[in-house]
Order: sequence, then structure tokens, then C-alpha cells
Amino acid sequence: MKKIEAALFEACEQLEREKGIPKEVLISSLCDAMVAAYKKQIKNKDVDNIEAILDEQAGEIGVFSTKVVVKKVEDEETQISLKDAKEIDESVELEDEVKIEVTPENFGRIAAQAAKQVITQRIREAERNLVMAEFMEKKGTLTTGIIQRVENKNVIVNIGKTDAIMPFREQIPGEYYKSGTRIRVFVVNVKETNRMPQVIVSHAHPEIVRELFELEVPEIEDGIVEIKSIAREAGYRTKIAVWSNDPDVDSIGACVGPRGSRIQTIVNELKNEKIDIVRYSDDPVEYIVNALSPARILSVDILAETDEAKEALVVVPNDQLSLAIGREGQNVRLAHKLTGWKIDIKSEAQMEAIEQDLYKESLENGELDGDDTEDEISQEIEEEMNEAYVVDEAEIENNGEMDEVDEDAELEDNEI
Repeated sequence: MKKIEAALFEACEQLEREKGIPKEVLISSLCDAMVAAYKKQIKNKDVDNIEAILDEQAGEIGVFSTKVVVKKVEDEETQISLKDAKEIDESVELEDEVKIEVTPENFGRIAAQAAKQVITQRIREAERNLVMAEFMEKKGTLTTGIIQRVENKNVIVNIGKTDAIMPFREQIPGEYYKSGTRIRVFVVNVKETNRMPQVIVSHAHPEIVRELFELEVPEIEDGIVEIKSIAREAGYRTKIAVWSNDPDVDSIGACVGPRGSRIQTIVNELKNEKIDIVRYSDDPVEYIVNALSPARILSVDILAETDEAKEALVVVPNDQLSLAIGREGQNVRLAHKLTGWKIDIKSEAQMEAIEQDLYKESLENGELDGDDTEDEISQEIEEEMNEAYVVDEAEIENNGEMDEVDEDAELEDNEI
């Protein structure tokens, strides 16, 4: 057997401390390298009875061939005669297995070169597996990292044992990412590659808001308050629907915290992004009214409620139309994402004009006559309106009556 310097074991222990690679993995890699180097020197390279044994206490390593004891040897690489086997071990019998050392005399330099290549490869594989296992567990959670640099619009963030990539689409619009800055990111995906696993992180994912609320609001962590839905346009505004499982606990109050301390911490983390906390309800009318906050709502008519389509018509005061729709349709768009309902918003003036047009059209078509009562006329107009109003987000966003107003002046207490 060949003598091994103590420095090898010290190096293995150091790698275990620094990289988390078990010492046993490195020793196993060394033994595999010895076997691979030996097989290159023999004719039959496919034999599977060769192994390397390392005696850590003695500080020695050697290559051994396991052979079966037989009466007549037919294959010298796998068999040994009983007579030769007795010279190694007096107690062996036929059909027993004996280990014979086959370490070549000039094996040191060749084995060292092979060991270097194999160990280097095994270290890389072990590192990759460790990173893969660690970040597969972190997938779908919030983690903290340090911004390293920006490359081709991608932000490189160090999150521990590896660098993660934050693609441009996962960044907050207009946000400046400075090298050396600590940042909280959401682990979106972990992709296995030939080298190190590729970790994709996000600073714009809606689940970041959920994670932050779970960190800051103990009632959410304990399950007393539930986050039912989140709609986010990163960097601008977020709507979050919450529900309390305890009638004595106010879901919105718990999220806001004493003097707004909890919500303010989250707002600061999100770089002053506006957050609307709304109360969830099983009643779609109430839920839609809450979701469109801070606008005042006069009425909500359910136009369709099926598995395929959920549509509602909302009427607001004339001075609330722009606030309900929001700048560039943001408020109603977020309400749609939050509730899952398509929402068409009309002002009182628009509704009156539509009703008059429908009434005139019905008169011209002979669908109404002088004997019709006011209730009958209203019913016929409502039936025609239900057919006419199909919610379309593009219509909401491009509504011609959407004026520029100061939304902040009309915000209610549940918006920060």
C-alpha cells in the first residue's frame, strides 16, 4: 500500500468546513480515482472486481482485486487457486473470496494525476448538488442577498452559496439596483445546468408581499388572519384581500398594526409602493365594493356568474369615476385581478344617458307603448342592459371619461 501524507486529510477536513462537502465524499472520490488509474494499465478495463481501500489510521491506500477461490483457475483476473489463496490466508476454503493487493510499484505519480481530476470533478458535483438541494427548499420563499452587478439588464444577486439572476421582467420598473446593496428577493425557480444550478429570483413577484406580511403580522403567521388574494403592479400599487378567522380580531387592523407600524415597515421595504388592504367577503357584491376602494360605489349589478364568466356592472357617482377606474385603469385592473371578476364601471350620468337611449330605441321599435307601467319599462331596459354590458378590460382602460385626478386626496383609511 502507498503512504498518504497527513496534508491530504487536512485538506479534506478544510473543504468540509468551507464548502460543506462531507469528508467521506472526498475520500470516496480518491478511491475511485485510484481504481480508474489502475484500470488504464490492465488489458481488461471492464473488470468490476477492483477496489481501492484507504486506511485512514495507518495513512495508507492501495488497490485490491477480489478473486474467488477455485480448484482450477480459468480466469486469472477473477479467480485464484486454493493453493495460492492459502498463502494469503490459511483459513480460506473453496468458493471463498480473497482480496489481493495489486497496487503497482510506480503507481504514485499516475494515481496522483488521476486523483486530482476525479476529485476536482467530484467537488464540483458535490457543490452543485448541495446548492440544488438548498435552493429547491427555498423555492417559493423570500431570501436576502447582496447585489453584485448588473449585466445585460440582468441583476446578479449573491444569495449565499451561489449567485442568482434577477431578469429584467422580475425587476421593479424604475428601480436602481446598486452594487453592494442588501435586497430581499423571491426565489422563483431553480434550474439544473451542467455547471452550478441557475437560481431565478424576483423583486416584483406578488408573493413577496405575502411573505413580508407573514413576517410582520403575527396573526397571519398564526393563521388567525388569512391572505385570500394579492394583486400587484410592482413599484406602483398592491391590493391585498384579508380575512379574519377570529371575530374578535380585525383583519385590516392587524395588518396595519399600532399606529401603522407594521404596514409602514412593509411599505418601506417595497420602496414606498402603495398598498390597499381590503376586507375579503364571500358576497361578490361586497367584495367588489371593497376591492374598488377608495372609490365610493352606488350599486353593483351581477351580469354573469358562471365557471366560465364572472361579470359585474358598477355604478359610481360622477365625481368618483376617475378614482374608481384609476390612473390608466390601474384601480379597476387590480380589483379585477384581486377578485377574479370582470368589472365595468359607469358613472350616474352615463347610466342615465344609456337608459334614455335604450328607452328611445324601444319606443321607436314599438317594444314599448303608452300602457306600459314604469316598472315594466324599467324591467325591459334592465334586460336590454344586461345583454349590452359585457366587461372588457381594454374598454375600462381606454374609457374616454377617465380624467386625471389627485387619487391621494381621496384615499380612505385602509390605503397606505
